[in-house]
Amino acid sequence: MAGAVDLSALKSRAEAAANSAAQPPSGGGDGAAGQAHPAIIEVTEADFQAEVVERSMQVPVVVDLWATWCEPCKQLSPALEKLAREGNGAWVLAKIDVDANPRIAQLFQVQSVPMVIAVAGGQPVDGFAGAQPEPQLREWISSLLNALRDQLPGIRAAEEGASEAEPEEEPEDPRFTAAEDALEQGDFAAAEAAYQQILDSEPNNEQAKAALMQVRFMARAEQADPSAIERADTAPDDLDAQIAAADAEVAFGKVDEGFTRLIQAVKRTSGDDRNRVRTHLVEMFEIFPEGDERVAKARRNLASALF
Repeated sequence: MAGAVDLSALKSRAEAAANSAAQPPSGGGDGAAGQAHPAIIEVTEADFQAEVVERSMQVPVVVDLWATWCEPCKQLSPALEKLAREGNGAWVLAKIDVDANPRIAQLFQVQSVPMVIAVAGGQPVDGFAGAQPEPQLREWISSLLNALRDQLPGIRAAEEGASEAEPEEEPEDPRFTAAEDALEQGDFAAAEAAYQQILDSEPNNEQAKAALMQVRFMARAEQADPSAIERADTAPDDLDAQIAAADAEVAFGKVDEGFTRLIQAVKRTSGDDRNRVRTHLVEMFEIFPEGDERVAKARRNLASALF
């Protein structure tokens, strides 16, 4: 697409339009115009020369030509905006409503939308029509930056600035490193002891607490016996059997079944027995990531069983 159109043709029109009341910025194809970001700009005929042509002398400007009635635009625009935010200023996304800015649409010879044009050094250098998945967009942007890095000074400056701004990684805690090393070697006892030692000195260390629960379950899961489930089904009042069966079910991926088994045991028991089952179930919750819907459901059911 290089040299396909002469962008300077808009200069006189833009200057004339700037002397009259400029059009208000139009909303993006995804309705996210309110999310201001220096690398995402709304462009009209009045400011096209400054925001696209002149800016493209420093960094590539990716022009997103869209329309409010365009459904594919509603998928493409958010993806481009996400990548622009990640770009840290190495390139700029210019969003242009073709209905509100027909001269720009005519300039780019727009036949359909969405249409994306990369502008560098005041001229179009590449582009495509139609919506594209994010991986392809990311690859396209990367290729664009690689091709233009030595020509446009703003790319390297933005990338170097972003690199300098990245916070230094915190040094690894040797206590956790020792525990993780033991875990990798399959030494669950050593890993459990290491995490417990951390908690002995820092009782509120949530990372160590969650890791300890995971290690304990992994040790039990390694010994899980599928026949434990059948034995527990024939002995509903045997708490050891119920707990072993629940461990086996969770270990074999039957998470809901394992949770339900222990909740039913809570309903059938009282006193120390009930507390033992409840504690075991709550510890099992800790091995799952926050927000797991199976855990949320089981917590609600446990609360109903208790109260």
